[in-house]
Amino acid sequence: MSPLLFLLLTIPMQSVTPGDHLRELNVGMMNRSYKLHVPPGYDPKQMTPLVMIFHGLGGDAEDITQISGMSKKSDEAGFLLIYPNGSGPRRLMGFNAGERRGPAAENRPDDVAFVRAILDDVEKIASVDSKRVFAAGISNGGMLCYRLASEMSDRFAAIASISGPIAMQLAPPGRPVPALHFHGTADRVVPIDGPARGTPAMIRFESAETTIRTWCKFNDCIDSPTIEELPDRVDDGTKVIRKQYPSKSGKGDVVLILIEGGGHTWPGQPPQLPFAGKSTRDVAANDLIWEFFQQHPLEYPQVVH
Repeated sequence: MSPLLFLLLTIPMQSVTPGDHLRELNVGMMNRSYKLHVPPGYDPKQMTPLVMIFHGLGGDAEDITQISGMSKKSDEAGFLLIYPNGSGPRRLMGFNAGERRGPAAENRPDDVAFVRAILDDVEKIASVDSKRVFAAGISNGGMLCYRLASEMSDRFAAIASISGPIAMQLAPPGRPVPALHFHGTADRVVPIDGPARGTPAMIRFESAETTIRTWCKFNDCIDSPTIEELPDRVDDGTKVIRKQYPSKSGKGDVVLILIEGGGHTWPGQPPQLPFAGKSTRDVAANDLIWEFFQQHPLEYPQVVH
């Protein structure tokens, strides 16, 4: 194949321009939407990494844009960025991550199908590097990331979750999926030890410890982590501890960023809600997430369990 023909075949038929674009899809007889952020240096002739950011319960794409500040990181690093919108009433919008129980949860949308549809749609209009597609989210959105890693290991190279533990019975992924997990010890919305007295009865999720232990089992990680206390750069009432569980194959590392005194917040970003608690300024989640993603492209074959 000639270089010119190869170039023509790899450039999308439509090509997006830098900036924010609202895209709409029909998935499962429902109208769904997402925001695509294209960095200023985007070149349709170059295969570009893609990061999906999922909001928490009660949020939307615009909320998580402000909460995460990830668009700035996208502009600096040059990756494509997607902010999906959940479903449901305006202040109860969320994703089907499995944490809700009871009759109201039985007819929830298939958000795995929604995410697949988003990726298929973006690949029609942008030059996406299929080996560098990643997912990150907070709270309900972080819980969804674990589900996506379990059910879509063919599409996602690695995930990151902030205050979003495993919330349903998950099957081992088809291949080890590296995971980076942030959790504050003073998180009152999604307590680090699992549902507490104030957690609604219809909401269920695992503790951070159980989440890490489960994912380490899936990825065949060593039992004893490497523990490092990160520099206490700012006197903000928090301390950060990094626990790294390397996989025995070297292809499925699991990392826990434990934030002592941290609340239900996006590390490095100011808290958006008064009840959210403290947000550490000792680390920036966006920097750590992108560093982790860069280290873990999808470059190894599927493993059949």
